[in-house]
Amino acid sequence: MTSTNLQPLLFTPVTLGDITLRNRVVVSPMCQYHSERDGGPNDYHLVHLGQFAMGGAGLIFCEETAVEDRGKKSYHCAGIYDDKHLSQYRRINDFIREHGAVPAIQLGHGGRKGSGRPPWEGYRQLTPEDAQRGEPPWQTISSSDIPSSPKDRAPHSLTIAEIKDVVAHWREAAQRAMEAGYDIVEIHAAHGYLIHQFLSPLVNRRKDAYGGDLEGRMRVCMEIIEKVREVWPKGKPVFLRLSAVDGSGPAWTLEDTIAVSIAAKARGIEVITPSSGGIGGAGSATLVPRTPGYHVPFSTRVREDVNIKTIAVGFITEARQAEQILQDGSADLIGIAREFLWDPYWAVHAARELGVANYFDLLPRTYGWWLKRRDEIREVTRSAAQISAVPDAK
Repeated sequence: MTSTNLQPLLFTPVTLGDITLRNRVVVSPMCQYHSERDGGPNDYHLVHLGQFAMGGAGLIFCEETAVEDRGKKSYHCAGIYDDKHLSQYRRINDFIREHGAVPAIQLGHGGRKGSGRPPWEGYRQLTPEDAQRGEPPWQTISSSDIPSSPKDRAPHSLTIAEIKDVVAHWREAAQRAMEAGYDIVEIHAAHGYLIHQFLSPLVNRRKDAYGGDLEGRMRVCMEIIEKVREVWPKGKPVFLRLSAVDGSGPAWTLEDTIAVSIAAKARGIEVITPSSGGIGGAGSATLVPRTPGYHVPFSTRVREDVNIKTIAVGFITEARQAEQILQDGSADLIGIAREFLWDPYWAVHAARELGVANYFDLLPRTYGWWLKRRDEIREVTRSAAQISAVPDAK
């Protein structure tokens, strides 16, 4: 589909509730395993996230952030379960907003994938040897007492009363996120983490109201959405991240994801981020071949069948690739992760490649003014060189 607009869709503002993004470039949540032991952020996060705002992105997610201490994947994962975190996150969000971007948070819970080490250490669970180094293992929780792998310890299967307590933690985390200055919250129900552990029949073997058929298995997800929406301002959107298909086979299908998305929309979810996998392996494990844009078909289907806005994610690295996804009507926003680690100024570089006028305006004035002047000088120098190369007329 060819756009009749002069401005590329990628750099056309989009309004979600009362929040307007300057463009459709989203920095996806990226776990850094660099938080303080109590879950709070530090200067690393200010620099890490701040550079994306300075580089022109429209929406910037901090990493997946635990709603309670035992919901962290490791001792160094992010959390927002204590009031002391508020000023720490607000400092970062003020900087992001000052540079034209919108700050967002993804709220999650590792469930049985907690009490572990970082991915570069194989996501292995903590051992008594780790305890000797000051990081003792903790008891993880899940929908059922089924471990992630045969070598892992079994999680505690939550009682109904304990489920209510966990759901309440999401409400409290959303309240803190609002007070910390976030404009958008995303509920992480994908990648094999706690909500996904309730959704998937590969993990959820419960016989009560929170198990069994799809309606029972998605009950926790719906209750969490309802609790978050109770405290989250009506004018600010709530997103939902789902694994569109399971990484372990046909137990969870795209049709299941569509059913959950329809129920989530009825409860106030405005945007769905479909990715895949995670139940049978690492957080991003998937059987879907990792080709460029490999999650885009999921975004297309959810967007069309649910009539809801979506974020396309999955190996999107090029400006024209991102623009074509939007032009094709496959998504409303483009989520990019690892490419931003390589190029924090991906957004402004993409704007230049797509022919956006005044693309330097995406940068701080102290950057854009000097760079624009540099290019003007370069153009004058190039023109002068071309004139001097022309032979005198005879």
